[in-house]
Amino acid sequence: MRAAAFESLLDDIRSCSACAEVLPFGPRPVLQASPTATLLIASQAPGAKVHASGIPFRDASGDRLREWTGLSLDEFYDPEKVAIVPMGLCYPGRGKNGGDAPPRPECAALWRERLLEGMPALRLTLLVGTYAQANVLGPGTMSDRVRDFERYLPRFFPLPHPSWRSRIWADRNPWFAADVLPALRTAVRSALDRE
Repeated sequence: MRAAAFESLLDDIRSCSACAEVLPFGPRPVLQASPTATLLIASQAPGAKVHASGIPFRDASGDRLREWTGLSLDEFYDPEKVAIVPMGLCYPGRGKNGGDAPPRPECAALWRERLLEGMPALRLTLLVGTYAQANVLGPGTMSDRVRDFERYLPRFFPLPHPSWRSRIWADRNPWFAADVLPALRTAVRSALDRE
């Protein structure tokens, strides 16, 4: 896909209103993408703060994810290197259990394949949370996937969602900090190294 066609696709996505009638705060697709990106962060869907700012992972979850990956703010928000494309591009509102609702299923079906086709330089995809993992890897548990991350390399790296709840999960699973995070930082650096 040529650069102009990719920009046109991004314009189409940013003006999407396919779910307007069911999104409680209206559509506001939030993503970051470029044909030259070598690292893809595939996450769940924007939260309320990201919906307000329009900047992906500009919240506490983003701070935690940047800490996990070892990426600086400048690196993280450089679309030429890092693409951020959640399963649902708009904030889905609150769920019945008090957390965010699941991403709208229409979104990935409408846009994901075309976006990925337009990013041929991708080397590594971080599958952040259960929705991203299920979309790409099929059924399974998040903890098992994260523990067995090497099974999915070099193409994918499954991670828990970096919400505040992940701290509780990480405390119960000390292997995450000891084994997974060092390997994650190495994989991320390798994906960003263009040499």
